[in-house]
Amino acid sequence: MKIVVIGGTGLIGSKTVAILRQGGHEVVAASPKSGVNTITGEGLKEAVTGTQVVIDLANSPSFEDKAVLEFFETSGRNLLAAEAAAGVRHHVALSIVGTDRTPDNGYFRAKVVQEKLIETSGIPYTIIRSTQFMEFLGGIAASSTDGNVVRLSPGLFQPIAADDVAAIVAEVALAAPRNSIVEIAGPERAPFNEIVARYLKAVGDPREVVSDPEARYFGGRVEERSLVPLGEARLGRIGFDEWLRRSEARA
Repeated sequence: MKIVVIGGTGLIGSKTVAILRQGGHEVVAASPKSGVNTITGEGLKEAVTGTQVVIDLANSPSFEDKAVLEFFETSGRNLLAAEAAAGVRHHVALSIVGTDRTPDNGYFRAKVVQEKLIETSGIPYTIIRSTQFMEFLGGIAASSTDGNVVRLSPGLFQPIAADDVAAIVAEVALAAPRNSIVEIAGPERAPFNEIVARYLKAVGDPREVVSDPEARYFGGRVEERSLVPLGEARLGRIGFDEWLRRSEARA
């Protein structure tokens, strides 16, 4: 099977490409560096010709509200049009748990627009909504730091390891399209501030984590269940402590 992975050189993309290639599939790791650009359309037609499955893992280079919205709108329209012309049979996209419940988060709003484009495209699809990746905990702490204090919501948090995300994305891509949304999350759920505090302690970071119900997450207010699945979700296998051990071994 020929599979194109848009964003195939990124964190999740590179892991997904490796899994699919090990399974014997012909996989194109598409990115602007490889001459495939979903914004300009460069190389898109050639990349998706003869392709059965497209996995969209593209991410905006800017997180500014207007820029991120323009990115997902333009990228989504160009990619879906190329897929329709090529007769692609399954479009898989990675989104975020809670996108439709945090309207004041500009990134989440843009992902909702992306999801709607997919749902109305006429191409068979599966949207995978994931919780935040454990690999982003350091960046989350940095974005919430004021001096030596990290202010985070006590809302529930259920991060998932990138290895688990890639394994599920690959599996979904090889299965029949669901024409619906699948939610995935890590195996452990705890308050946001507590998980980040555990992470910082584990890596020897002296910053103090403070629970602040008013703390924003990339502009969005975090209610108790804003960032976790409300219904049934598929859980990753790698727990937080196991992920930390693997991270230290790689470092």
